[in-house]
Order: sequence, then structure tokens, then C-alpha cells
Amino acid sequence: MPNAKKFSFKKILDFIISLRSYLSRSKSLLLSKFFTAKSSSKNNLPKKEAGFFSTLIVAILLAGIIRSFLFEPFHIPSGSMKPTLLVGDFVFVKKYAYGYSHYSFPFSINFFSGRIFNKSPQRGDIAVFRYPSDPSINYIKRIIGLPFDRIQMRSGKLFINDIEVNKIKDGQFIDQINGEKIIIDEFVETLPQGKKIHILDLANTPQDNTGIYEVPAGHFFVMGDNRDNSQDSRFLEHVGFVPEENLVGQASLIFFSNAQALWKFWLWNDSIRFLRIFKNISNE
Repeated sequence: MPNAKKFSFKKILDFIISLRSYLSRSKSLLLSKFFTAKSSSKNNLPKKEAGFFSTLIVAILLAGIIRSFLFEPFHIPSGSMKPTLLVGDFVFVKKYAYGYSHYSFPFSINFFSGRIFNKSPQRGDIAVFRYPSDPSINYIKRIIGLPFDRIQMRSGKLFINDIEVNKIKDGQFIDQINGEKIIIDEFVETLPQGKKIHILDLANTPQDNTGIYEVPAGHFFVMGDNRDNSQDSRFLEHVGFVPEENLVGQASLIFFSNAQALWKFWLWNDSIRFLRIFKNISNE
């Protein structure tokens, strides 16, 4: 019996030692797997971040390419192009329409002069250009005079190369000035190549009677469709003749239009001009 008890005690002691050893090994194995997994997740984190940033960079590059070479969005902040363009219109401008100058690219980096892939604008195009007196500002007007043209206003009538542009009344346009509704006569002008444009003529103003503007080579004469409320080439000290290099592109499409500030979302139901969205203005 004593031998049996001694044997049983020894067996129990060996079992306890073996269990302790097993648990110790298991604990080491679990800790090893935990730290390995943690280390692996840390190693994978930069890969995920690298993937995100690479996708972001590609998106930025694509947006830059589209903006520089294809289309760029512009917001209409003033009424100088009424009735064709209204305050709050958002338009796409075709950057490739007239070729490219350094003004076509972000930050207008001046790494070349003149234009590449140059295409001549057509009379009557609605063009975005850099304001000659301050090229950091974008302007939008209609091209009326081409190089070597003679432009003049006489009693509110447009003359191109001493030939009067046909102008007929075409209804009325309701506008607001300082919160008050006013009615302005709307007219249709037919330019020399047959293009018809809509203009507003409110009253007899100094810019309705001008001298003769002789457009220099490599320049264009621009005017707003809202003839009595447009600072354009008739004001030589401000806009004057627009250099070919300053052209940014041709306005082609209204992709959104809102009569109020965009952040006033509670007014969207009444302020968004749904009928103007996706309106093609290339032929306006």
C-alpha cells in the first residue's frame, strides 16, 4: 500500500508538472500569434494608406487633365450677359475650342507663350477670357469683333465694318434692379454670318454712341448681351481689346442654375431654374 500511495503521488506530481509545462507553452504560442497578427496589421496599414493616397492622386490628376484640356465649370456672378446667361448659372466651358495658352492650366504657370493647337473663335461665340488689366480674373462676354474688324455703336445700333447689324424687337425681359422689377426691351441681332443673338437695350447710354474701334491683329472685341449694363471692349481703359492669348474657352452648356445662394437649401424648390439645366448655349 505505501508503494501504491507513493506511485500515485508521483503520477499526480508528474501530471501537474506536465500540465504546467503545456500551459506555459500554450501561453507563449498565443502571445506569439497575437504579436505576429498585430505586427502584420501594422505592416498592412501603410499599404492601405498608400492605396488611398495613390487613388486620391490619380483622381486629382484626372480632374486636372479634364479641367485643363476638356471642360472647366464657371459660375456667372453678374448680369452683363442677360438674357442669355443669368446670375446663378453654372456653365461648362470647352477648353479645347480655341486651343491652349498658359491661362488654360491651373495656376496659369507661364511655361510657354502664345497658343498651341490654336483655333480661331467665331463671331458670336460666348467666350471666357482673362481680364486684360488683371489676368487673375475671368470674364465672360460675346465675341463681336475679329482681328482687323471695325466696330462702332451708333444710337444703340451695332455696326461691323461700317455695315449696320439688323436689330428687331423680340418681346420684353423682366429684370430686377435693387429689388424692383423692371421691364426691358429684348431684341434679336443678326450678325454678318447669320448668327442670331438676343440682347437687352434699356435706354440711351454713353456706350450706345462710340467712336470706331479698329481691332488689332491677334485681338478680339467683346460685348455683353445686356448692352447697357456691361463693362466690355467699349471701355478701353478697363477691358479693351482681348488678346488671343487670354482666351480660356467657349461657354457651351448650362449644367445648373440657381437664383439664390446655394447654401440656402430651403429655397431650392423655388430658386433652382430646372428649365435652364442642360441648356446648350453654344448656338445662343
